[in-house]
Amino acid sequence: MKKSKFLIFKPPKSAMQSGLNKTKKWCLCNNEINETFMSSKFCWIGSANPEKQIKLYFDNLQSAEDFAKKNKYDYEVQKSNDRSVIKKSYSENFVKKN
Repeated sequence: MKKSKFLIFKPPKSAMQSGLNKTKKWCLCNNEINETFMSSKFCWIGSANPEKQIKLYFDNLQSAEDFAKKNKYDYEVQKSNDRSVIKKSYSENFVKKN
């Protein structure tokens, strides 16, 4: 049986949310999209690989890597692009600039 490759990443902010609540944790999930089949009767996509369903969240990158090493998972870390917030004040719209 071929070993699955896992991906460790920080999930991006959803377009439907304004806050950053679910973007602070690191996620470990299966990166492979193979071994899928489509049911002709019900039209759903299934998989014989139970590791495909694993999606775990960790508080920091180190604990996610430790978990992957402990379970002998082949993994890859995708670094996140932290956004830089430019603080603006509404009153600055009305200040006269020279």
